[in-house]
Amino acid sequence: MAIDPNPAPLGECDSPAAVLAFARSQRALADRAEGELLEAAVAWASMHSVDCLDDAACLPGAEGEVAIAGPGAPLVTEFAPLELGAALGMSSDAARAMLGEAVELAHRLPKTWAAVRAGSVPAWRGRKIAANTLSLPADGAAYVDQHVHAVAGKIGYAALDRLIEEARVRFDPSGAEEKRKAAVDRRHFDLDTGRVAFAGTVVVDGELDLADALDLDSAVARGARVLGELGCEESLDVRRSLAVGEIARRQLALDLDTSPAEVASLSKRCRPRQVVIHVHLTEAALSGADGLHLARVENTRSFVAADQVKTWCANPDAQVIVKPVIDLADVDHTTAYEVPDRMSERVQLNNPACVFPWCGRSARRADTDHVIRHRHEREGPPGDGEFGETTDPNLAPLCRTHHRAKTHTSWSYTKLDETTYLWRTPNGIHLRRDHTGTTIIPA
Repeated sequence: MAIDPNPAPLGECDSPAAVLAFARSQRALADRAEGELLEAAVAWASMHSVDCLDDAACLPGAEGEVAIAGPGAPLVTEFAPLELGAALGMSSDAARAMLGEAVELAHRLPKTWAAVRAGSVPAWRGRKIAANTLSLPADGAAYVDQHVHAVAGKIGYAALDRLIEEARVRFDPSGAEEKRKAAVDRRHFDLDTGRVAFAGTVVVDGELDLADALDLDSAVARGARVLGELGCEESLDVRRSLAVGEIARRQLALDLDTSPAEVASLSKRCRPRQVVIHVHLTEAALSGADGLHLARVENTRSFVAADQVKTWCANPDAQVIVKPVIDLADVDHTTAYEVPDRMSERVQLNNPACVFPWCGRSARRADTDHVIRHRHEREGPPGDGEFGETTDPNLAPLCRTHHRAKTHTSWSYTKLDETTYLWRTPNGIHLRRDHTGTTIIPA
């Protein structure tokens, strides 16, 4: 059934059929826009290929080259995804993935790419196919392209996976064997510490060898039983979860090492391995004032009840270090290039993540950048000779990738206040990054 190119506006749709016609027309528009977005990504990659470095928006020789698609596809300059992501409101990693899939389609899956451009295959399906052929050799990708392009708009994920695996076996037998061996062993044990419930709990998921699973179950059951005998009145399920923590702490206390000297002295050691959790509490929570108080767990960017923090601290194995309050509005200064720990700590507390547009990497694992470069910096883009000092108003956290991009290319930014930054891309797009996120400033 054909799609009505001129459906009635949604406000004038007076029947279910009219609403469906409007929805289908909007879906078609969105699919067309996504396809054109992939075409723009291909054009962007072409402008930033290593064959035309002089045309790239960077300092000549400052960037390296990276492969974002499979073997045989063009290489692009190292920082090519950054500005594309900034313009589209996505992270650099997401932009790199989209750029790689677009290049994969255009250069290694030409028939599927033609179907995407013609509108017979949705862009999201084309990207799905491209994402799965990135690791194939060129002839393997061509095999998939030949067999899938005519049905790419209809083929299911299972059938697509089978076709790609067939291509891998045919054209990359050694890689197929390595993948088979890896697939045989799907064992894993994951703790989703990135999502912490308000009660301070996390989800655990795993797939174990049967013998290991039986041993673990026996140990957990015994621990839950012992806790019950010691007077713990919690339910069996809760006691089992508590038992896992006790088993983990006993294991950490061993601090196992395979060196002979370490094995010889193992019985004399009981020093627990340190696991650091950064928790921020208000004065009211510390004083025990009435009411529900929250604590911010910096490691997981989540909140828990202050009472949960008290429970953690009451554990006899816990080592509690209370640091003095840092005045976030304070300003320090040093004549040295190196940033003092206390100053760096204040920068990280004001900005928990890298301040590059749409970046979410933790500030504690980032570099402390001089917004206006210090006179002792040995490298950087040519400027007007202006130098900055090592002082709070001139410092910001940047992850290593974005720090290098700012240092080596014409990305630039201004610090408006302790949490607000105005960025300018090499091609003149302006973005505002603050505690609420990133906003593109209209030209």
